[in-house]
Amino acid sequence: MSVNGIQDGPVTVSDAHTAGSAHKKTRRSGGFLSLPRFMRLTFAPESLEKVYQTYFMRQREETLLVLAVFAALFNSYVIVMCAVVYSQDKLNTLAVAAAGLASDILLYILYRFRLLPASVSRGLVPYALWLLITVHVLCYYSLNFGGFYAAGDTVGWQTFFIFSFFLTLPLPLAHIALLSALSCAAHTLLLGFTITERQKYKTDITILIRQLVANLMLFFAAMLVGVTAYFMSDRRYRIAFLEAKQSLEVNLTLKEQSHQQEDLLLSILPRHIAEEMLQGMKTGANEKSDAQQFNTMYMYRHENVSILFADIVGFTQLSSAVTPRELVKLLNELFARFDKLAEQHHQLRIKILGDCYYCICGLPDYREDHAACSIMMGLSMVDAILYVREKTKTGVDMRVGVHTGTVLGGVMGQKRWQFDVWSTDVTVANKMESGGIPGRVHISQSTKDCLHEGLFELEPGEGGDRCDYLMEKGIDTYLVLVPKEKNISNGVSNGALINTTETTGSNTSLKKTPEDTETQQFQQSSETDLEMSEEQDLSHLLSEALLEREREEILEEKRTTVLSLMFMDPDLESRYSAEKESRTGVAFSCCCVILVFTSAMEILIDPQLIVNYVTLAVGEVLLLILTLCSLAAIFPRVFSRRLVSFSQWIDRTRWARNTWAMAAIFVLTMAEVADMLSCVQPPLLLLNSSSGVTLESLGDGGCAENPTHYGYISVLSLIASVMLVQLSHVVKLALMMLVTIATGAVNIHSWMYIYDIYDFIRYLEYRYTVVPTRYLLTVMIIIMMISLYYFARHVERQSRKLFLWKIAVHDQKEKVYEMRTYNEALVTNMLPEHVAKHFLGSKKRDEELYSQSYDEVGVMFASIPNFSDFYTEESINNGGLECLRILNEIISDFDSLLDRSEFRHITKIKTIGSTYMAASGVTPESNFTGYETHKLENPSILDRWQHFADLADFALAMKVTLNNLNKQSFNSFMLRIGLNMGGVLAGVIGARKPHFDIWGNTVNVASRMESTGVMGNTQVVEDCYNILKEYGFRFVRRGPIYVKGKGELLTYFMKGKDKPVTKTAGVSLPHQILQS
Repeated sequence: MSVNGIQDGPVTVSDAHTAGSAHKKTRRSGGFLSLPRFMRLTFAPESLEKVYQTYFMRQREETLLVLAVFAALFNSYVIVMCAVVYSQDKLNTLAVAAAGLASDILLYILYRFRLLPASVSRGLVPYALWLLITVHVLCYYSLNFGGFYAAGDTVGWQTFFIFSFFLTLPLPLAHIALLSALSCAAHTLLLGFTITERQKYKTDITILIRQLVANLMLFFAAMLVGVTAYFMSDRRYRIAFLEAKQSLEVNLTLKEQSHQQEDLLLSILPRHIAEEMLQGMKTGANEKSDAQQFNTMYMYRHENVSILFADIVGFTQLSSAVTPRELVKLLNELFARFDKLAEQHHQLRIKILGDCYYCICGLPDYREDHAACSIMMGLSMVDAILYVREKTKTGVDMRVGVHTGTVLGGVMGQKRWQFDVWSTDVTVANKMESGGIPGRVHISQSTKDCLHEGLFELEPGEGGDRCDYLMEKGIDTYLVLVPKEKNISNGVSNGALINTTETTGSNTSLKKTPEDTETQQFQQSSETDLEMSEEQDLSHLLSEALLEREREEILEEKRTTVLSLMFMDPDLESRYSAEKESRTGVAFSCCCVILVFTSAMEILIDPQLIVNYVTLAVGEVLLLILTLCSLAAIFPRVFSRRLVSFSQWIDRTRWARNTWAMAAIFVLTMAEVADMLSCVQPPLLLLNSSSGVTLESLGDGGCAENPTHYGYISVLSLIASVMLVQLSHVVKLALMMLVTIATGAVNIHSWMYIYDIYDFIRYLEYRYTVVPTRYLLTVMIIIMMISLYYFARHVERQSRKLFLWKIAVHDQKEKVYEMRTYNEALVTNMLPEHVAKHFLGSKKRDEELYSQSYDEVGVMFASIPNFSDFYTEESINNGGLECLRILNEIISDFDSLLDRSEFRHITKIKTIGSTYMAASGVTPESNFTGYETHKLENPSILDRWQHFADLADFALAMKVTLNNLNKQSFNSFMLRIGLNMGGVLAGVIGARKPHFDIWGNTVNVASRMESTGVMGNTQVVEDCYNILKEYGFRFVRRGPIYVKGKGELLTYFMKGKDKPVTKTAGVSLPHQILQS
């Protein structure tokens, strides 16, 4: 189960960035599978770990200021305690404490405002502050007690600062442990030396050793809890680091996908159309509402543009000279080159229609030289076809026509978006191509009028002799002459077309050139270097992102209250409160550790006190129950499901965490109070000597003779309160106040006589007034509570900042998901879904080719022949725009039919003017069983061609849809449909500007069935008739007709269906003429 981005077992973080960087893993510390996750400390590879360590130390640099505050509070405490009952012998203590306070303040200012060099701040200041604090504590011990030393002096402060070192020092764990050990050793040696050497009376070595070992128990407890705190802090920041890394990868992915989307969109649509359609997709404007009379249409008028049509002459000969797959590959190479030439000559490629390529100059941005650019484009295309002619040994050539005028440019329909242009001038440009001459650029008079004088040498074109339309319209034409001394090809004449690599199930390609092999070898040799470079770039970007994130005043932006630090946004605060915390069990285990060590300390001080053993047993059992209930979430395989569920509920429920924490601190505090209240003052011996009356205890160094050690237990209780995670600083303050008040009450009231006797015996020979030990300890605990509360506020601020960063990462993920959704929607609206998967989400080379053969496919062409009579460019029709709005409604209604489940295996290929082209069986899941009862002996035939029957149903549904629209718009449009079935080759031509299409004899025959058909009818060949009649379709025999390139073919008109099938019950199909 993944928690906060870190998983059970070795942590694996999958890169959202698709640049190919390797997965990052976190190695375990040790070889135990059950080792807690917070103990796993090292990222792999090392470069990532180095970035993290830099980030982690930079975060702990802020806590170093907290340690400076702790030191300043300590010195302030010393100054106040000395000033309350000032005497001459406290001058040195005051001077040292004042100097220490000044040093702390100076260090804080220098470090806070970065007035020191970075090398000094990071390398020297932490050690200097540690040394300063250690010296402060030792000086306080040496100077403040007037030579009347006890084994418990300054042990509380030493314990507090040992724990503080692990909390705050921006150093590796081993360094902090070593420094803490040195502080403990120095403190213990100084205590032992001064007590044995400087006291006037003889010291009991056994009791002293027990006292010093008791001190070490407190130190060890602080060190052990401090190490745990370090691990927990490290884990918290590792999670934050992973989230920052994930955030960066998400940003990179977002940028990459945005760029990918923009490239795909702009490769097919002009920018102004693409931006408007994308905005419409986000706002839902693309979907027709009940209040809208028409579907949204993205269509604009563009004047003074040049339209170029180019057709491959001899394409039929070329098709027979190479295999279909090689033909697609060759077209891909050629059209990819045309696309590059289009960029060079400022052309906008409109569409590829089989072997026809047409583009426009001056759209969307106007250019004065649009006519010249189009002519240069045409000359370059004529030169580029030479490579194909030489390679295939065929007589292929380019026939180019250019005309200048006005177009309506935009997108029709709701599916398979492609930018297209409509106008009479587009028709003229098409006729300029068909009436042209192979190998020549044929231009109209309007194009000639836009050229500067003498820019090109022209000769009469006589286009009217070859095209009746040009003759009828009286259009004068010209042919462009190419001077021999000029190189119009722009470097294309050498035949070095683009190298392509085919990516299909069966890799068959044309013979590779030496340049292909050299390019592939170079790509393979640079893959490793590229991965290393990307990894280094990611580490560098991650470092910069972390620095940038740290500079953001994110808490101020989200506005938190000054005192409680709560978010002013209630929803954000509730989300933060419900945040799951997986380290709760670890924090409770620290309470168990503290109770064990404090009990050990008490046993060393007073082994005969039975209550110590009772509180240890009872308290440890209670704390273990609390701890196990919290640890179950960390070790779900060890505990029962019910306990794990309960533990997880505690982790994610705020009031349950607070209750659990209060229970733990209450157990610790009550154990301490019970031990203190059970302590009995031993008998005292009053002696009358020459020096006066003296008082001597007859005990053996028990609790009453070492009351300060019991007071120091509260220091560890305060530490335990700070260790509890995911608690509000207010709750921690309440818990620490509970500890402080309970301990203070016992010290000041219940143990008043014990402390008074302790002070009387200790300072019997001291002639100055001292602050009573019970007050000294109580004020010390209050100062520590204030210090730890200051730290708790700092930790909560950091936790809330990390939470906001986590929310930001989550929001970025949602943005990526949203962008991916739009991306997929856009691509699948331009390419079939299974084809789009080939391009979406992966890095393809510009010329990479997709193609796939299909053996059993249905193809349909459906045109509206009388739409050309309807289309006019008069002002009443807004220059033809309103006519196209009707065509958009027709195509959109046809598109909406494809959303129905019965037509899910039909794919729209494209629209060509008012012609709608679709195919069935070009999706991987096309074969399915749709009918259960058929009379055919071989049911597999019906299963295989079910999609073709659906295509026939779709053709009939289109007729019904058009009839309904005619009734609404008072028009009389009629469809002329051609159907055919067989094998095709489907593929994408030009990966730079992807265009999905299908090729093959099946497509050609389907097109001829439409063009030779009759309005209002669907024409099929005999093979289609034999299949479709088994599905209940009715036909009328038309007879043999002549089809160009195929001779005479026997054809039939499909008239309807005997009985509607359940799947198409939504459309009432017309029952027309029965077959005679």
